[in-house]
Amino acid sequence: MAKNAVMADCDVDTPNLHLLLRPKIMETHAFYGMDKAKIDLERCNECYNCQNSCNFDAIDEHLIVNQHKCEGCGVCEYVCENDAIKMVTKISGNVFRSATNHGTMVHAELGIGEEVSGKLVSAVKERSRSIALENENDLLITDSPPGTGCPVLATITGAHLALIVTEPSLSGMHDLERVLQVTEHFEIPAIVCINKYDINENNSRTIEAFCHERNIEVAGKLPYYPSTNLAMMEETTIIEYSQNVLSEGIKALWGRVVSELDKEEEATALNEMMI
Repeated sequence: MAKNAVMADCDVDTPNLHLLLRPKIMETHAFYGMDKAKIDLERCNECYNCQNSCNFDAIDEHLIVNQHKCEGCGVCEYVCENDAIKMVTKISGNVFRSATNHGTMVHAELGIGEEVSGKLVSAVKERSRSIALENENDLLITDSPPGTGCPVLATITGAHLALIVTEPSLSGMHDLERVLQVTEHFEIPAIVCINKYDINENNSRTIEAFCHERNIEVAGKLPYYPSTNLAMMEETTIIEYSQNVLSEGIKALWGRVVSELDKEEEATALNEMMI
């Protein structure tokens, strides 16, 4: 539905946008996370200062560094008597630029056991912004990870609008309140969509009342519908899969998103929204 847009999948821990958009990877860029310790055993005098100083038990009795436990703090390098330890830059994942039937997509893959997802999200956003400006795209759509942790903060930074998708469950209501606190703190306009509103209409009404009290628009209420799973099995979007009450609701929701973006009077020509 979006025209002239770049899409960024910022859920780097568990990316899933590729399941629907079937991207063809055009570029791959190595992502370097935090440095890791490396011990030169030929220079090492086996003083064991490094092992005794490591708070993460990342160095074993053979003075081998466990790369999954190492937090890159550098204390081992600092206490080494023989200059046998260096902090080495390590590849922690990859950033991809891909072509899809809906436009350019930027996504990433974080390595197993890596803990720099917030930094990788920033790399995805930096690359997607660069592409959008280079190609004169009008819109950058970022798919955010759930929650309110570092990856979410990295995702919403610089956004002109946040579309917060919640569900009428206790956990969904709790997370909605937390995410709204984040968007309010960063002064990012936000609107809300209640997904599967009909599985608990009492809770949906509670969400609507909560948003009304805070002057937050509930831009859409989407019903539970079997076509969601069926579309995923066919590796396509709901809009492309079939015309039904859910797909029509999504189209109406997108209309509200476009309307909200049009209200924003930003100096830049590039609008960015976070979902």
